Amino acid sequence: HRHVKKLAKLDEHIAMTIAGSVADAQNLVDILRYHANIYRLESRMPMPVKSCARLASNIFFSQRYAPYIVEILVGGYDNEGPSMYNVDLFGSLNKEKFVSTGSGSPVAYGILESEFREGMSVDEASKVAARAIAAAIKRNAGTGDGVDVAIIDKKGYREMSKEEKAAIVTI
Repeated sequence: HRHVKKLAKLDEHIAMTIAGSVADAQNLVDILRYHANIYRLESRMPMPVKSCARLASNIFFSQRYAPYIVEILVGGYDNEGPSMYNVDLFGSLNKEKFVSTGSGSPVAYGILESEFREGMSVDEASKVAARAIAAAIKRNAGTGDGVDVAIIDKKGYREMSKEEKAAIVTI
């Protein structure tokens, strides 16, 4: 669906992106949210980002013969700092500095690879990410129609407002 939200908050410090089957992705969001909440209740601390990504990887791997048709990114900020993981439909788990998934990813990579640099500020990096998504939307029918941008830092999860996004890109 072109209007589906492709960014899901899993906890106050973790989010997930979605590329692929919406139903499969929504099911996975529910599972990961549940486990993040249980982890927080039982241990009295937030689930580490890597643990959430590993859980997603294990779920995908256990379904490899009847796979979820979805590829996700799990990212967030915990006591080890910021991190982002790419999890494919077979359960492969890779930590990345920047990554794109879905049918629009070749277009997005053109911008990400040319504009990303180590040590970027959150403001600079969010602008690069938003421009990469906007380019994919313009050049790929399967990408969807909206740009969702979230910033996850020491203060937690927050989504950019329509006005903040409009100042960066036009779709």
